[in-house]
Amino acid sequence: MRIRPYIEDSDYAYLSKWTGDERAHALWSANFIPYPMTKETLRRTLDKGARDWGDSAYTATEDDGTPVGFFCYCIDVKSNTGFLKYIIVDRKKRGKGYGQEMLRLVLEYAFMVTGARAVQLNVFSANAGAKYCYEKVGFVLREITENAFSYRGERWDKCNMIAENKAD
Repeated sequence: MRIRPYIEDSDYAYLSKWTGDERAHALWSANFIPYPMTKETLRRTLDKGARDWGDSAYTATEDDGTPVGFFCYCIDVKSNTGFLKYIIVDRKKRGKGYGQEMLRLVLEYAFMVTGARAVQLNVFSANAGAKYCYEKVGFVLREITENAFSYRGERWDKCNMIAENKAD
């Protein structure tokens, strides 16, 4: 697996098929990206994240270049903490270790290239599969915000998780 910058012209066609139905999309994006997602709404969201937070979008690929995952990453240089957003793996690849491999590469990049002392992410408690994947690569629960998000009568807790650089 490799990680490279997101290329809209080639990667969007893959990413657009991974988010699934409206509920799955909300679990993934917290509705920061309107449903149904279009190339334009994703571009606007990514551009805003880049302007406001310094987010960069990345694609994880098979060694042959086929996209299998996506995420955004930024680092707060004052606290030296990285942050991950919009983490997703091809639905056909889930449960097969692709997410864990992608996240291991992300953490290696964050710690070795950007010099982060830790990396955080948020996941809804209703997204048990994603939460389990994050735990498998070393993220631990840092804080829970109860009833942080509402989706069609469901109330989801937001779990903030952190992975610390063990080399520090």
